This record gives sequence, structure tokens and C-alpha cells, in this order.
Amino acid sequence: MLRVKNLSKTYKDGTEALQGVSFTVETGEFVVILGKSGSGKSTLLRCVNRLVEPTEGRVFLGEDEITSASPSALRILRRRIGMVFQQYNLVNRLTAWTNTMTGDLGSLSSWMGLVGYFPRELIDRAQSHLERVGIGDKINGRADILSGGQQQRVGIARALMQNPRLILVDEPVSSLDPASAKSIMDLLREINEKHGVTILCSLHLPDLAREYGHRVMVLKQGKIAFDGVPKKLNTTMIESFYESL
Repeated sequence: MLRVKNLSKTYKDGTEALQGVSFTVETGEFVVILGKSGSGKSTLLRCVNRLVEPTEGRVFLGEDEITSASPSALRILRRRIGMVFQQYNLVNRLTAWTNTMTGDLGSLSSWMGLVGYFPRELIDRAQSHLERVGIGDKINGRADILSGGQQQRVGIARALMQNPRLILVDEPVSSLDPASAKSIMDLLREINEKHGVTILCSLHLPDLAREYGHRVMVLKQGKIAFDGVPKKLNTTMIESFYESL
């Protein structure tokens, strides 16, 4: 499903965020990228869909190469990859409904998106996804009056609008209380298990990584320090991976 080969990213200030990262994600997997702040987690996810341009390396979705795709081809590829952001990335003045519909703007002509015209089919799908993530009663509420957990549910519904094969999830619970964090992770697991959507999710909490990941990759200083099943990731190993970060 997803192949990453020798991926590196060096920023203009000389920071080496990723150094020769390679891995494969199979269809239907729930893979957690675990690491502290600055380990390269967010950069890795954003290089996969080229929100950040890699310095070196190649990324494939199935047989299609993302890293060499033209702008028009990249637009098509991105419709198969949903993205859930740490800080939600919602438009505060818009309703949950409208924010959700923006997830499928790529299917509309440019003038429709510009004037805010949404076909009935798009409206109905947005409502269905908001109900699916548990906030169907909030569809007309402005994003800025929703709780953090509710805003993240809107972000997930927006990603689902694309009917993605893969969802990239960047630190979805870092700003949430434990109960809200668990409910968001439960929702992601349901999307993965019941609907077969592949999940690549970055986290900084080892307990969540071990509970929800089919597989865990630990990033340390831009390199993969561990890649395996959660039960093999014990406390001693985590402390060893994290020290000196």
C-alpha cells in the first residue's frame, strides 16, 4: 500500500529532520510512529503527501510514485490520502458541516469551491460522516465553539470525505484530556477495523502506541530506532530510545 524508500529531509537551517527512513505499510494496518517532539514524526507524515518536499528518497502509494508526481497527478493522489492534523486546521468561522465538506473540494470545479456552492450529494455525505464520528448534533455549530475533541472529530470527518485508502494522522490527541484522547483513538481504530482504512498515526505517548498500534515504529533523531509489534516494545527499550533526545 505505502512504500517509503531512503527518505531524508534537511531544512534550510541545516536541521536533519529525517535521515534515510525506509518502511512499508500494508493495506489495513494501523501503524503508530512513536517519538518525542523533534524526532521527525510530523515531517515524515508531511513528506508522505508532499506537504513538505523531501530532500531525498521516494514514496509510493501502490504503484504510483508520489515524490515524482506532477502537480496535477499529485492532486489526484492526495484524494486517496486523508490527513488529520494536530491543531485541527479548521476554519473557525465556518460550521462543522462546511469544514467537513472542504475535505472533498478536489472533486468540485474551482468556481464551486470559490463561491461556496456544494451539491446535495456532498452535503448529505458530510452529514453522514459527522454522524459517523459522533457529532451529528453539532453540524451547524461554528468550529470555534466546539471542544477540542469535537474539533478533532470534524477533522476526521473531513478526511473521510475523500473516501481515502490511507489516513495520515499527526499527533491527534496531544491537546486533549485523557478521556477525549481515548475516544479519538477508539474512533480511529473503528475506522481502521470496520472500514479497512489504513492508518499511519504519530504519537508521543508509548501507552497509546502499544494499545492501538498493530505495529510501532520509534523515530529517534530522524531515524527508525525500532520497528515491530507493540508487545516487543518494553519500558526499558522506550527509555533507551528516548534518552538524549
